[in-house]
Amino acid sequence: MPLSKYHYIVVEGPIGVGKTSLARRLSERLGASLLLERPEQNPFLTRFYQDMPRYALPTQLFFLFQRIGQLRELAQLDMFKGSTVSDFLLEKDPLFARLTLSSEELHLYQNIFDTLKPQAPRPDLVIYLQAQPDTLIERVRKRATDYERPVSEEYLALLADSYSRYFYHYDGSPILIVNSERLNFVRNDKDLDLLIERIHAMRGGREFLNLGE
Repeated sequence: MPLSKYHYIVVEGPIGVGKTSLARRLSERLGASLLLERPEQNPFLTRFYQDMPRYALPTQLFFLFQRIGQLRELAQLDMFKGSTVSDFLLEKDPLFARLTLSSEELHLYQNIFDTLKPQAPRPDLVIYLQAQPDTLIERVRKRATDYERPVSEEYLALLADSYSRYFYHYDGSPILIVNSERLNFVRNDKDLDLLIERIHAMRGGREFLNLGE
């Protein structure tokens, strides 16, 4: 089922919300290319979760350069010949920086980010997945990725709140805000169908999807 007006779709949300799984499913269903972040390639990530103050800056800068490299390649493609689904939004990167960097580090990071940001293409649609902190904690513990094992419940709760605040004000692209608590896009085709139907029906710049609607 094509979504012809959406050539570049981004699925976003905090750690554990299921954005990568949904991005995979959407790309398969839509016949779109898939662009995923690659946290396993970040050599600082495991140490970051063990000692955030020490490793926050190199972790953040590695992700920034990695992601801008991926998006630069995407921008060079003729996106109107196909579509792409991604699981990260570059504009959201400073959210993590503000949580973990000192004021001096944040100033350095922000200068680098502001220089690189114009190279990133703007999404045609952002799908923001929400879930309660307890749900995120349960999902992260269940999948037990090596580099995520040390992450604290306090950090996940703070991250979920920061995402909520960020996307409350986000207006960079049309956005569909999805309560994922009772939706399973991987195991339930009807849930995925419901999401795609809602995307097709979007008319405004900000819309919502809850299971009870």
